[in-house]
Amino acid sequence: MRRLFSTLAYGAPGLGLLLLRVVAGMCFVFQAVIAMRGDPPVASTLLYVLTGALGALLLIGLWTPVSGTVLAIIASSSAFLHRAEFLNWVLLAALGAGLALLGPGAWSVDAHLFGWKRVELPDKKI
Repeated sequence: MRRLFSTLAYGAPGLGLLLLRVVAGMCFVFQAVIAMRGDPPVASTLLYVLTGALGALLLIGLWTPVSGTVLAIIASSSAFLHRAEFLNWVLLAALGAGLALLGPGAWSVDAHLFGWKRVELPDKKI
């Protein structure tokens, strides 16, 4: 699983990744909630539920490369389907793809589950 993350950055880069994840996740969840307020068809409902769930995963930093990639694909297709909000969807697609490529950062569930571990070896007594 570690090969999926290019970085688990600490410090300022980790804070930047946290900020990107939180903003992108909130935007995807917000888009899904707004779209569900109407009475969408069943196929659209499933897509909005998927978008909201993946946005929540991105928000907490769980399966970031997978959720970022899927969200980038969904947002790219939505950019061409919803011409009125073209730039919004392009921005969200770029955020999803960027987070999928950069990784979740140190302050994420992914970092706690799959991050670098320190192994302490006991001293040998001869």
